[in-house]
Amino acid sequence: MQGCSRSPVWFAKYTGHTMSDFHETDRPRPADSPAEPAEPGKHALSEGEATERPPAADLPRLYQELAQANVRLEEEAQRRTIALATAAHRLKTPLAIISGYIELLLSQKAGTLVERQLQILEDAQENCLRLQRFIQDFLTYSALETGSVTIQAELGDLNTCLADVYELWLPRFQKKGVALYLTAGAKLEPFKFDSFKIEEVASNLLDNSLKFTPEGGSVWISAERHFWDRRSRHDSRVPIEQRKLNSGEPNSVKVTVADTGPGIEPEYHQEIFHDFFRVPGASESSEGTGLGLAIARRLVQAHGGKIWVESEPGSGSKVSLLLPLEPPSREDIG
Repeated sequence: MQGCSRSPVWFAKYTGHTMSDFHETDRPRPADSPAEPAEPGKHALSEGEATERPPAADLPRLYQELAQANVRLEEEAQRRTIALATAAHRLKTPLAIISGYIELLLSQKAGTLVERQLQILEDAQENCLRLQRFIQDFLTYSALETGSVTIQAELGDLNTCLADVYELWLPRFQKKGVALYLTAGAKLEPFKFDSFKIEEVASNLLDNSLKFTPEGGSVWISAERHFWDRRSRHDSRVPIEQRKLNSGEPNSVKVTVADTGPGIEPEYHQEIFHDFFRVPGASESSEGTGLGLAIARRLVQAHGGKIWVESEPGSGSKVSLLLPLEPPSREDIG
């Protein structure tokens, strides 16, 4: 599992050494105490220089032990991820049955219900939907962690893909009192992409915007053709001025989800795409796994694309992603 910490306790458990075997340590000495004389044959240590260090002959062995400890930690993290996915998968069937019964009762085909009963069932249905998204997030995350996710790119219409996501999420936006708008991409030709994965990306972005946009706010999702100068990613020698002047034929599609939420501090613009990250101070009502944007980032990168956020506190947020029109090379994905 990415992002897990390698604490000194774990390190000592797996290697039999403490971190001081690898790091230089400065032992504080009273200001009025004299410096210890150097032993014969050794030079005196300057201020700030290490007072302990492993012999040079031990460094290869210690490095090997550190590498082995790291492998064991990664294996254990992967076992935990698989166990979590197994548990989440086993919850899917009973949760689907519960959701089915709730839907049946809400249809009142099994009998007429009073208003209070309908409200209770609607609350139960909403919580079932939330659990289903949690489970789906964990299953997708575990699949990405174990490398079992593949991109099935097929020729498709991105406008249709986004329209399906829009129709799915519109009732939830209406229930909260948040306006949702869809702007289809003009002259957007069919290209190869994994429609199911991009639907999941768009759903995660809309879910995130819905959580943080207050009642009376608005969210927009749009798509447009875009020229992406990919040299800026792999060749830093190309002058910035030249990249700006290069307005060639569109070679990608830009999908944007913008909202009128509270915005995000600039220092968190990278971290929001990390696993299990939640912006400090976020409202408790905006609950989630902290995996939605992390999953979106990985799925976009698996398409050879990129994703980023533009936001300032009090000015809403705009998350954009680029999908290449041509199948990506190994260099683009890596």
